[in-house]
Amino acid sequence: MKRKKGWLFLGSILIAILAILTVIGFLFRDDGSLSGFVTEDGQKKYAAAYDEAMNQLPEPVESIKVNTDFGVVQLYKFRESDTPHKTPLLLLPGKGSATPMWEANLSGFLEHRPVYTLDLIGEPGLSTETRRIETAADQADWLEQVLDQLPESEIHLLGLSFGGWSAANVALKHHEKIHSLILLDPVYVFGPIPLKMILVSIPASVPMVPKPIREKMLSYISGGTEVDDSDPTAKLIETGMRTFKSKLPMPEAIKPERLAELTIPVLGILAGQSTMHHAEKSYQTGMDSLKDPNSEMVVFEDASHAINGEYPKELLETIEAFLAKIE
Repeated sequence: MKRKKGWLFLGSILIAILAILTVIGFLFRDDGSLSGFVTEDGQKKYAAAYDEAMNQLPEPVESIKVNTDFGVVQLYKFRESDTPHKTPLLLLPGKGSATPMWEANLSGFLEHRPVYTLDLIGEPGLSTETRRIETAADQADWLEQVLDQLPESEIHLLGLSFGGWSAANVALKHHEKIHSLILLDPVYVFGPIPLKMILVSIPASVPMVPKPIREKMLSYISGGTEVDDSDPTAKLIETGMRTFKSKLPMPEAIKPERLAELTIPVLGILAGQSTMHHAEKSYQTGMDSLKDPNSEMVVFEDASHAINGEYPKELLETIEAFLAKIE
């Protein structure tokens, strides 16, 4: 009888897994369409939330639309009058985010140098996908085309989470203009995302999932931080998850031997409490793989994946100390 119950339990687990895979397959089936807003009303709601969140940032000196082979990229330049000679930062947001997510960091960065931000193609924001992005090479190509159109001869490329993967991905293929890489708790760079995290993140990215469930998933992803509807940036991210459907391919994990091919300085900053990787293993992978003598790995032991909002002052100090060493 006990043996029979065991088989019944195992059978129920297998049926549940099959059901989950069936639902995932239906929700994420490839119909050949481009990433974009699900409805016009959803796009209008997102645009209103975007404007509200942008009002929390310093005023950009330029708002630029950059044409690439895969779409039109929304780019902003922020500059303080006494820092024009410094090599600028280009900030790449995390998945489901856009330029306003840097609200906690921009003012500090601007005390030291000019800053560019952009909205990623294929993610909620003001960039538009016009040709299907299908591979990691496509991801690198459109970003490299943006870099080529910047007037500066070199930049420091900083990315958070999926933006960190995007930065490392382009640097491995087109690094001519990139003076350094700064990777904030990146995904698929120093280690894989745990399976539990992948399963939890699925409801957060499905537009039809009820808001309370999506907010709980987002809270878990960010290490327990509560989603505050009164915060314009949090509202923007939640609105984007609800109204936008991304058709981007899964990032290709960057293997240690590929990391060893990077010939530019890399600063890897990991969140010790991140749900996106195993911090200790990722730290050791970075230490073992990065070969440039100026590369560094740092762990913020108490930080979650929402590290940029939790430790803006400490991040600024760490980043500027790294840049001072290599400039």
